[in-house]
Amino acid sequence: MPKELIATSPRQAALREYEERNLEADEIRIQTIFSSPKHGSGLRSFRADTKDYTSPFDRKRGIHRGLPAKLSYPTRLGDMAVGEVIEVGSEVNQWQIGNQVFSHLPIRQTHTLKSHQVEAVPTAMTPEAIVYSDPAGVALCAIQASEIMLGSTVAVFGLGAIGQMAAQQAKLQGARRVFASDPISIRRELAAKHGVDVVIDPIADDAGELIRDETDNAGVDISIEVSANYAGMNDAIRSTGYAGRIVSAAYYVGDSSILSLEGEWHRNQLTIVSTRDVNPTLRNAPRWSTERLHAEAFDLLREGKLVVDGLIYPIVPFEDCVEAYLATDQRPTESIKLGVRHI
Repeated sequence: MPKELIATSPRQAALREYEERNLEADEIRIQTIFSSPKHGSGLRSFRADTKDYTSPFDRKRGIHRGLPAKLSYPTRLGDMAVGEVIEVGSEVNQWQIGNQVFSHLPIRQTHTLKSHQVEAVPTAMTPEAIVYSDPAGVALCAIQASEIMLGSTVAVFGLGAIGQMAAQQAKLQGARRVFASDPISIRRELAAKHGVDVVIDPIADDAGELIRDETDNAGVDISIEVSANYAGMNDAIRSTGYAGRIVSAAYYVGDSSILSLEGEWHRNQLTIVSTRDVNPTLRNAPRWSTERLHAEAFDLLREGKLVVDGLIYPIVPFEDCVEAYLATDQRPTESIKLGVRHI
């Protein structure tokens, strides 16, 4: 029997067998080739310990309030999958056995779904690039809000999947010089390989001091904060120049005591903007929607303007995905974006 990756309770994962159901006339069945989870919102759901669970968000009132959410298990884990069509329903005309397709799908060995729920894999586009379209879209939302201009100096805080995409997009947007900060060495090495001018280890160096040294005390024009760590936001405040702009695409968790809204925040008159790519209305609506945003991010990957070489890390076989998924939660220093190879 085929298997799927599930959460059995907060921070616990397992492989579960499932039975294939009969195919309906308008459905297809695909065999998964490659899949990947989200490390941000996916892990928040897996841990189930943020305000989204302890005091859910009231969309009508726009605040967190009320009783803790009721949790239900098991739940499927994963975000995107690339696969090959292995069976088609009698009324399906657009797909044939052997076609490669992709969609937002959990980590499991097969998927049975309506024929319109998948898209064709573009010629020469790798599965690794396809599963990076989500973080690329999140990054693009932040870059659009950043007001980066030709010649801007930019700092990116946090070099997970979103930060890697943000750093590359800052260059595409015209940034003259890009700094990037992350305590994990493999993330810094790959960011430098893909065009970041100066990488910073915030454990070894004071990012604010280093960036001031490198910019003749001016600080950067714009900071992109995607670490989801209060220390990263604090470094962004210290590194951004007078009347500069900080764009945060992060949901912050953990100890907030390190965040200081004292001297630099007050005296440098900084602007902080929050972005979220899946809001019902984006800041530049109606011209831009979530669909247009992610379509553009996908095209940048398809065209090779954004590159993901080495940025799916680690890549594990499906049979090892439980341990690998747990490691993204328990030992985040060991990963950038997890990839699961099924074939």
